[in-house]
Amino acid sequence: MTRTENIVRIVESCREKNPCELEIRRDEPMAAHSTFNTGGPADCWLRPSGDGFPGFAAALLTAARTEHIPVFILGGGANIVVADAGIRGIVLDTGGWTGKAGQEGEGGTIEFRAGTSLDAAAEIAADAGLSGMEFLAGMPGSIGGAVWMNARCYGQEIAGVLIETEVIDFSALPAGHTRLSVKRSEFGYKRSPFQRREAFILSASFCLTPGDTDRIRAVMASNRRDREDKGHYRFPSAGSVFKNNENFDRPTGKIIADLGLRGLRHGGAQVAPWHGNIIINTGTATAADIHALTGEIAARVKAAMGLNLEPEILFIGEW
Repeated sequence: MTRTENIVRIVESCREKNPCELEIRRDEPMAAHSTFNTGGPADCWLRPSGDGFPGFAAALLTAARTEHIPVFILGGGANIVVADAGIRGIVLDTGGWTGKAGQEGEGGTIEFRAGTSLDAAAEIAADAGLSGMEFLAGMPGSIGGAVWMNARCYGQEIAGVLIETEVIDFSALPAGHTRLSVKRSEFGYKRSPFQRREAFILSASFCLTPGDTDRIRAVMASNRRDREDKGHYRFPSAGSVFKNNENFDRPTGKIIADLGLRGLRHGGAQVAPWHGNIIINTGTATAADIHALTGEIAARVKAAMGLNLEPEILFIGEW
């Protein structure tokens, strides 16, 4: 039995015991699931959906860990570069687990399933007349990924409105469900406690503020226009490549631009001519091109200024 056949056997066993709707594909190109439009095949890509999602996911994580099969949790694919050689094991796509979880609670509390897109979450909150998620309008990615990364923009971050998460904890077997109250001290600049623990984020609850729907939507429209004006959607990309550092005297994009690195290319990957902290796929970029260009930018900044840039994008798979 091949590695992939063994994975499929485990997946089918989990589905038999925990029925759910399930898309399953072998050797699935990850370029189709990344905003960079690059990446080789996953051994087995899964997208479960329906009410059986949590039970299936818990069973799968338990079985995979027992069998020593790696599982990568995929959100919106907005902050990753998957290697050209692909990714071994299972890719568990949360795109079938979306929308609100229950009704809005008292005081503006709203809960979203992990696979909900950030833009959709902002829209749902606006429909409910709740303010606090406008900064997510137009941002690619999913709720689960944004919580994991503590996504931020326009001076706001997820941790500022997040109050609770529902997770599948697979640090011990069998994997089990639990709810975790947010401790602000555990979150930092684009960092969360989930980056250090074995937990799959199922949903997240937010405490928002009742507000005027027209004003909320006006802010959302302004944020979308700003992202468009900054060229976030002109080419496949992952937005910011490096984190900003408050100890530097300028934003990272300005540092890179001031060194004349806008437009720098490696194969089909290019530093955006209009923004120093965005790498774009001009149409033929491989994951290796993006990886090499990221390294070259960091090396040039280090050599010229002695600064260590920290990548924001994650390099996933067999490098």
